[in-house]
Amino acid sequence: MDATVAQTGTEGKSWGGGNRPLNASYGKLMMWFFIVSDALTFSGFIASYGFSRFKFIDAWPVADQVFTHIPFLHGVTAPMYYVAFMTFILIFSSVTMVLAVDAGSKMQKNKVIWYLFFTIIGGAIFVGSQAWEWATFIKGDYGAVETKGGKILQFLDTEGKRVAIADFAVHIPTERTTHESQTGIWYDSEPETLTSFSFEEVKTGFLANENILIRTQYLDESGKQTVLSREESVAKLVTDGRLVVEGANLIRNEYGHPLFADFFFFITGFHGFHVLTGVMINIIIFFNVIVGTYERRNSYEMVEKVGLYWHFVDLVWVFVFTFFYLV
Repeated sequence: MDATVAQTGTEGKSWGGGNRPLNASYGKLMMWFFIVSDALTFSGFIASYGFSRFKFIDAWPVADQVFTHIPFLHGVTAPMYYVAFMTFILIFSSVTMVLAVDAGSKMQKNKVIWYLFFTIIGGAIFVGSQAWEWATFIKGDYGAVETKGGKILQFLDTEGKRVAIADFAVHIPTERTTHESQTGIWYDSEPETLTSFSFEEVKTGFLANENILIRTQYLDESGKQTVLSREESVAKLVTDGRLVVEGANLIRNEYGHPLFADFFFFITGFHGFHVLTGVMINIIIFFNVIVGTYERRNSYEMVEKVGLYWHFVDLVWVFVFTFFYLV
């Protein structure tokens, strides 16, 4: 009996957490449980992306050739600059969140208000930038042709610069019946994709322009996409071309392998949902701070719990940015 009591006493001293393990409140523990589980989810997504990229490495798009746009600077090629700007804004918002938590621990209400305000603005800029990036990615910039085997053919000039299909495609007037619901005509005969130009218009313009070459999505030994000669380009387009692709969706992708677009939409969309949720929660906490809710409680722990979530979202983006955009 004495041995049992002694053993129990020893265990109690070893643990010593009681009902507040690590001296953390219930809310903090639940936030940490959520962060760990969500981290495992993002890890699974990034690992799946890595396996898919490794499997199709010879046909995987190069990020520097995809994310080259900057808002209000049409035609300016600046690879990864705007994505880097988005990353900087999100990391900076994490800094302001740290300052908000620190000010809350010192019961400095006005500083908490300002730092939370800057955090919300940073998150809103990031979400808006991601929405713009999505729209640009979906719309596309140059267009491409998909082969009968589902591969992508892009167009270059003799200097190696991308050429948009709109720059050389020839408009071919054709009669087309408008399919409306009241006419009773089904849409089976409609083309698979509704694009600005048909494949025949692109092919005609390509054959008429001697200075345009084709770049395939396959990588050569140096890791660059393979550029065909003029003769090879003509033969490839005429014998293997099937339809025009503009932009990217869950089925086709003008930049390369369709899985690249699938992972882009899923991973960045899932992360963007987290950021948007964080912005909305921060707005609620922001107004609670203004009306003095936490002053009356004599504790700004809620700001700290939201800060944990916000730092997690920022950290996840660092991994997404590294593995999806840089590697």
